[in-house]
Amino acid sequence: MKICVHGAGAWGTAVAVNAAARHEVTLWARDAAQADAMSAARENTRYLPGLALPASLAVRAGDIAQAQAGADLVIVATPMAALREQLIALRGTTVPVAWLCKGVEPALDSTSPTAFGLLAHEIWAQVAPELKAGVLSGPSFAQEVAEGRPTALVAASPHAGVRDALVDAFHGPALRVYANDDIVGVEVGGAVKNVLAIATGLCDGLALGLNARAALITRGLAEMTRFGLALGARADTFMGLSGLGDLVLTSTGDLSRNRKVGLLLAQGRTLAQAVDSLGHVAEGVYCARTVVQRARGLGIEMPIAEGVVALLDGQVSPRDAVAALTGRDPVPESVQAGSVPRHSS
Repeated sequence: MKICVHGAGAWGTAVAVNAAARHEVTLWARDAAQADAMSAARENTRYLPGLALPASLAVRAGDIAQAQAGADLVIVATPMAALREQLIALRGTTVPVAWLCKGVEPALDSTSPTAFGLLAHEIWAQVAPELKAGVLSGPSFAQEVAEGRPTALVAASPHAGVRDALVDAFHGPALRVYANDDIVGVEVGGAVKNVLAIATGLCDGLALGLNARAALITRGLAEMTRFGLALGARADTFMGLSGLGDLVLTSTGDLSRNRKVGLLLAQGRTLAQAVDSLGHVAEGVYCARTVVQRARGLGIEMPIAEGVVALLDGQVSPRDAVAALTGRDPVPESVQAGSVPRHSS
């Protein structure tokens, strides 16, 4: 296949490196100086230092239409904030398009208390519904994918042709790709797990123990599932790679940027200091408020996500945020979609 990857950050570079072993791949960078430096050094020194780029991988900048000419598949590997612009630019593209970003778009009207950002598939439906598109998601750190370590991902789209193209492009001995038509559930998992990872990082930073971490992950999965069901997702999706799998990885892995935010806040860093220290985008910081706003509008309780928002807004201290969660009144464990089942007499 001929594949064009838009975006030369860590994840875009990792996916391009992986695919270049079997396909003709062009990695397009917005910054011409970055593209020139990567081509000369055969390394992405900013985002994946120490990893040699294969000789077969072409790195380009400039005219993106020229870079993707003749491509069989276009991959958008930008942060969520740039997805709208990318999809608008891709209008009229006839080959499958897939994005890698996880989270929600920043609210277009930040002054409105009722405005909230959209999930990627909602942006797609709004600006370029004619595209045959989908998402490649799941539990994955860019560094490990680029190194060829075993990883499993999900190719989600309502279009079978898009799912098939993603499987053909990336499925191999180390990287396994599974198809799923529940794009809503896959994207909810990819967004909400980032918020929950901040909470587990906070828990670990306060040295509350492994029991507390397990409880947060488990109850976080329940929150994610309730939220997704209210948006039309399927429950089984959240027991798969893009739900439970990605939640566990992002909440416990040392390479997780969102978990690191929680760790740093627990150490007394300000939010600005925590974010500035990362060098990458931590999507959970930017999508937490939207998740909570939408949950409230749907009548869904998400106490962990609400606690994260209060912490990020500086309304509570790290210890008070955890105390608010552990001090909640008991409810039946089997709460589904925001409703509490009645006890039998």
